[in-house]
Amino acid sequence: MPVSDFQMVEAWTKVLKLSRLEPRQNVTILTSSATHPQTLATALIATQSMGAVVNRLDLPPVNGEKALSRDSLAYLGTTPLTGNRAAIAALKESDLVLDLMTLLFSPEQLDILKTGTKILLAVEPPEVLTRLVPTEADRERVLAARARIARAKEMRIVSGAGTDFRCPLGEFEPIAEYGYVDEPGRWDHWPSGFALTFPNEGGAHGRIVIDRGDILLPQKCYVNAPIALTVEQGFATRIEGAIDAQLLSEYMASFNDPEAYAISHIGWGLQPRAHWSTLGLYDREATIGMDARAFEGNFLFSLGPNNEAGGKRTTTCHIDIPLRHCDVYLDGEAVVRNGVVLDR
Repeated sequence: MPVSDFQMVEAWTKVLKLSRLEPRQNVTILTSSATHPQTLATALIATQSMGAVVNRLDLPPVNGEKALSRDSLAYLGTTPLTGNRAAIAALKESDLVLDLMTLLFSPEQLDILKTGTKILLAVEPPEVLTRLVPTEADRERVLAARARIARAKEMRIVSGAGTDFRCPLGEFEPIAEYGYVDEPGRWDHWPSGFALTFPNEGGAHGRIVIDRGDILLPQKCYVNAPIALTVEQGFATRIEGAIDAQLLSEYMASFNDPEAYAISHIGWGLQPRAHWSTLGLYDREATIGMDARAFEGNFLFSLGPNNEAGGKRTTTCHIDIPLRHCDVYLDGEAVVRNGVVLDR
C-alpha cells in the first residue's frame, strides 16, 4: 500500500535527526534515472525544513549494457563517479550525502568517506523505508553484535540442511549497519539492521547448503531445491544441485572472474520489523531486497568483493544469500540458534 508524502517527510526527518543533521550543513542528494520520485521529493522537503543547504546532483546511469539485471547491485565496479572529478569534489565538500542512486563497492565512495562526509544510502520503495525507520534501539543492538564479533577468532555456521562452515576472523574490522549516519565518515543503509564482518583472506572453509526457501540476491528469488557450495581456502569451488544451482552457477560464470567465487561478508540479521516473506510481495524491479538481508535471525553471507572492508577484491559480481534456520557460533558460543537471535 502506498504511503503519503507526509509519512515520508516524517520518516526522513527522524532519520536525519538520528544522523545529527544541523542547520547550515551542506547536504547533497545524489540521484540517477532509477531514483524514486517520492523519495527524492520528500528528502528535499525534509532537509530544507531542517535548515540545511541542499543540493541535488543527478548523474546518468552506467553499466546497463554489462549487467544481466536492472538491479543496482547486479554489476559493481565503475559508477557515475568514476573519473568524474567535479562530482567527487562536490560530494567531498558535503557534510551529508543522501545516496538515492547506489554507490556501493566503489573506490570513489571510500575516498569521499575519508574526508569526513557521511553517506546514507536509501533506494528501497517509500513503503519499505517508512516501515523500517531506524531507532536508537536498533543501533544499540547492532553495536552489541559487532562487539561480539570483534572479540571472536572464528565464526562457525551449521544447519539441519547440512551447512557446516567455518570462518577465521580478525583480519578485517566488523561492521554495524543500523540505518543512519551519526558519525563523520560513516556510511550506512536505510533500511538495515545487521552486524557483519569478512573472513580472513583465504581462510573460510566447509560446506554451505542453501535450502528451500532461502533467498538469492540480486536474483530476488526463493530457492526451490537445495544448492550445496563447497568452500575451500576462501572460495566456493563447487556449486551442486538442480536447476537453482545451475542458474546460480551460470550467472556467476558470466562475469568470467575467479574472484566472484570468494566468500565476502558474513553476519546475521537483527531487524525484527524486516520479514523473510516480504520479497514475494514485490515486483523484482521495485526492491533490492533489504527485508531479506536484515530479517531477524538470518545468516547472511555473500560472494564477491571485500574492498568495502579494506580488502583488495573488487570483482563486479556480488551475490547476497540470507539463510534461515542456522546456528551461528562465535568461538563456540551460540549467538543464533535455529534462526533465533540469542541476545534477549
